[in-house]
Amino acid sequence: MPTSFNDLVALMARLRSPEGCPWDREQTYMSLAPMLLEEAYEAFEAVEEAREGHPQELRGELGDLLFQVVFYAQVAGERGDFTIDDVIEAIHSKMVRRHPHVFGDATARDSAEVLRNWEAIKAEEKRAAATDDDARRSPEESLLDGVSSKAPALMEAHQLATKAARVGFDWQHLEDIFDKLHEEINELRTAIKERASADEADEVRAEIGDLLFAVANIARHLGVEPEAALKLTNRKFRRRFRHVEQGLASRGRRLDAATLDEMETLWQEAKEAERQHGAGAPQP
Repeated sequence: MPTSFNDLVALMARLRSPEGCPWDREQTYMSLAPMLLEEAYEAFEAVEEAREGHPQELRGELGDLLFQVVFYAQVAGERGDFTIDDVIEAIHSKMVRRHPHVFGDATARDSAEVLRNWEAIKAEEKRAAATDDDARRSPEESLLDGVSSKAPALMEAHQLATKAARVGFDWQHLEDIFDKLHEEINELRTAIKERASADEADEVRAEIGDLLFAVANIARHLGVEPEAALKLTNRKFRRRFRHVEQGLASRGRRLDAATLDEMETLWQEAKEAERQHGAGAPQP
């Protein structure tokens, strides 16, 4: 029997009821927060699986993420804060308001203009919602206020640069960012050579941050989400290193007793197997 969104909402209400689940009844805004973040990350990773032709994983993870939204709305409803209908109405109204070129009389020639209009509308919404006290505390809001400082650093860097680029603060050409990348590499080398104190060690850390920020901007100009790209590389490293471990085990060799040459040979074997047969984990 097909299940509707309302069925999921009713299920959540039942879980939180006196006749429901003791664990579900105990949850609060704060206790649910780690699970919300975890489910968001798992959905993020499943996007790559879907891109590779396995959408079932993404379907499942989106369901888990949706369940967290319904869970939060149920807790909020019990507290008298808001309901799931309020959540839906708010996002529906926001999307209509921020797409005047679709639902109104405005025009947008391309996606860049859509994004510029989006930022302008969002800024106007914030000004309209601000109270007098808010205005006194923060007379000038920043375009970057909407980027969460709680996000993973690489994702934050991508979003910060994207926001700035929407108002024209950006490199004009990809090669300009590569020049910046080489500049940051040279500054890092200099900082490494000169470090001799805690302060200079901090300088190395700062230069590494600048280097990563430049890489994030290269990714942005190429239309690549850097967090997703790094996740893909992390998965690849796990896969290849596992092949190294299995290869050594099949030879009766312990990982901590193997030579670098032995491990490098197995690593290259894993790379070659991926090249010939795709990204599936090769078997020793």
